[in-house]
Amino acid sequence: MRGQSMRTDAVVGKNIQIARKKQKLTQDQVAARLQVQGCDMSRGVYAKIEVGIRHIALDELKAIKEVLKVPSYDDLFRGE
Repeated sequence: MRGQSMRTDAVVGKNIQIARKKQKLTQDQVAARLQVQGCDMSRGVYAKIEVGIRHIALDELKAIKEVLKVPSYDDLFRGE
């Protein structure tokens, strides 16, 4: 089961990275916008999510989806 979780983290992280680049934002900018929304996340933590080495909490996923203007959660799990 752990292997599946790691694979999911990598897929979601890559999709988050793609969405960020489409918005032409840096990791620092995303982290700052997340903090404004009340999601206390540093750039370093955000970077770990993008490369799939840190699990993402549901509230963090929701905030990232909003900041990056991702239309659907399906878009974040695509390729899973």
